Amino acid sequence: MPIEQRGVDTIPEEERTSGPRDLVSILLGSNLCLGVIVFGWLPPSFGLDWWSSVSAVLAGTVVGVVLTAPLALVSLRTGTNLSTSSGAQFGVRGRLVGSVVGLLLALGYTALTVWIGGDVMVGVLGRLAGLPQDGVSYGIVYGLLAAATVAGAVYGYRVLLAMSRILAFGMTALLALGVIAYAPGFTTAALPETGGYLLGGFWPTWLLAAVAAGLSGPIAFITLLGDYTRYISPARHSARKVLHATWLGLMLGLLVPQLFGTFTAYAAGAALDYAGPLVSAAPAWYLVPLLLAASAGSVGNAGLMLYSMGLDLDAILPRASRARATYTVAVVATACVFAGHYYSTAQNAMTSFVLLLTAIGTPWAVITLIGFARCGGMYDADALQVFNRRARGGVYWYHAGWNIPATASWAAGALVGVLAVSLPSYEGPLLALTGGVDCSFLLSGLVGGVAYALSAPGSVATGPGADEATSASSPTASGGGWA
Repeated sequence: MPIEQRGVDTIPEEERTSGPRDLVSILLGSNLCLGVIVFGWLPPSFGLDWWSSVSAVLAGTVVGVVLTAPLALVSLRTGTNLSTSSGAQFGVRGRLVGSVVGLLLALGYTALTVWIGGDVMVGVLGRLAGLPQDGVSYGIVYGLLAAATVAGAVYGYRVLLAMSRILAFGMTALLALGVIAYAPGFTTAALPETGGYLLGGFWPTWLLAAVAAGLSGPIAFITLLGDYTRYISPARHSARKVLHATWLGLMLGLLVPQLFGTFTAYAAGAALDYAGPLVSAAPAWYLVPLLLAASAGSVGNAGLMLYSMGLDLDAILPRASRARATYTVAVVATACVFAGHYYSTAQNAMTSFVLLLTAIGTPWAVITLIGFARCGGMYDADALQVFNRRARGGVYWYHAGWNIPATASWAAGALVGVLAVSLPSYEGPLLALTGGVDCSFLLSGLVGGVAYALSAPGSVATGPGADEATSASSPTASGGGWA
């Protein structure tokens, strides 16, 4: 299979051969991995019991999917990825906001997947073959996982889709075996080693779990969904079918692995760490299946995230090819894996990462969805590519390529989110107004959306001819080259 040559340019109609079933396959298969499973461990580690943990994961995931899934329709109409598509709201240069948010999201999840998958692999190989649990072993396993991940990401969408189809069946079988393997040790009681509720009370801790373990999953896809739907033709597949496929793929792809993580956390007594107890509690007959799940699942998920990172960096640096951008971000992601392993605990690193990125990313997603609703899904696909051509002008040029109201609205929402977040090592000053409960994603999305609705009440013209009309009437859109 040849290496994909497309970056963030518009996918021609003849190449848009995927369908809703492919979307379900890639959302399900790529998420059945330890990098997603480990999020199900967070509620038990916060001191919740089984039923409280399950309700938090379910509630957060359902809310997140309802809010996130419509973003899949944007790239269905534009034929390019979501960060580039957001140029319709933020401007052809302002869409760099989405590229940076997407790059950070994918970077964190790639590093987390390789980190957790590598830790489980080293533990299993220690039990099976006596592999030393030292820095050399971890370094070799992390390196092998990273190399395999890069290979899939560089080859691109078609290889990752084929891999996801296989993983959808293979990983489901491995996880089903895992339920049987860990069932004897399962308990519904809160794990006593946690020392009680993390935030001192039930509801603050439950809400933290709903955001950190439930909502964070769908939010991770706010810039990723378009990487897949840009290959689906709106002429052959209705928006309704694509939206339903997105709902189904996200629900199955997030709830199945996360609830498996919650189940195994109680069964293995994984209160303060997940990878170690998971390996220790596994019966001997499940060690090989666990090794397969840790390796294959990690490569599938991290490969998809790394692919998205390459697209986002390609969007930031138009001169770089997608393959070169992918190699670059792979080095950065691998460095983050080693930093996480040696300098942080899994619970603190995961909680801080998902809460911060959720607070920063939510207002961007809200603004993009408001823009989609305003224009009725009608975009000028050619005008969205102005930045990539290193040109200027077009319907989305606004002020030197930036839509100031949209960018300022996102910045205001992100700032409020950061000031209202509660992390293991930081508490925002706005927490006093919410009774100590982390409502950062709600506040950031609300502030960003309201500010955008009030500061930019209209919508720009789109469709054939809009680019030329705007270029001719705008004094900033004449001429060529960078402003």
